[in-house]
Amino acid sequence: MNNTLDTFIGAYSDSFGYAYDNNIMLNWYPRRIMELCGPELSLLELGIGHGFSTNRFSRYFNSHTVIDGSPSVIAQFQAQYPDSPAHIVEGYFETFETDQRFDLIVMGFVLEHVEDPQVVLRHFRQYLKPNGRCFVLVPNAQSLHRRFGHAAGLLDDMMVLGQGDHELGHLRAYSLDTLTQELEQAGLQVVRKEGLFLKPFMTSQMKSLELSESITTAMCTVAIDYPELSCALMLEATVVDL
Repeated sequence: MNNTLDTFIGAYSDSFGYAYDNNIMLNWYPRRIMELCGPELSLLELGIGHGFSTNRFSRYFNSHTVIDGSPSVIAQFQAQYPDSPAHIVEGYFETFETDQRFDLIVMGFVLEHVEDPQVVLRHFRQYLKPNGRCFVLVPNAQSLHRRFGHAAGLLDDMMVLGQGDHELGHLRAYSLDTLTQELEQAGLQVVRKEGLFLKPFMTSQMKSLELSESITTAMCTVAIDYPELSCALMLEATVVDL
């Protein structure tokens, strides 16, 4: 399994074709979660990915544990952020066990990768403290620019995985409705729905515009209120009785 996870390491670098979008969204959402949550809280994070969120969370929250099943991703993070105080656990989400309970759980771009999202969601809901908060983020297959592509006849089915999805190891696509249903089926109550990064054009077109940071930040700020049109979705949920 380690070898399988490590095959996607190339998509977690600046050479990846969608690194432009990733850099914007992955720097934005940790900032947004920290705006919504105090630093005194304990955090369990699933996956290191590009390392942006893990680095920032580890320097903000009172305690921060992160789980990742790829030795290559862990090594890349430790090389980039050698002084990060994050407690890294190498292992698979489905087999992770701990006696600790957390104020926050963040699943940043995880559910589109795992074999069975219900297994992961139900496994980790037990590790939330009473009144704990779970933030789940996934790409949005029905984003504005994909809707434009569909309307222009360039994209037959918005829910079909593209080349970038396959390079990242995505197994499924989500819309706002299907992600909401996924969480509710696992016994989670969705209490917040936000969008990440509202863009009207393809990545290559966006890059050619050489937009300032203030403009891309504005695209993230406006996206908060338009999750159904944004490039990615961020839902906050709490545990309810099944």
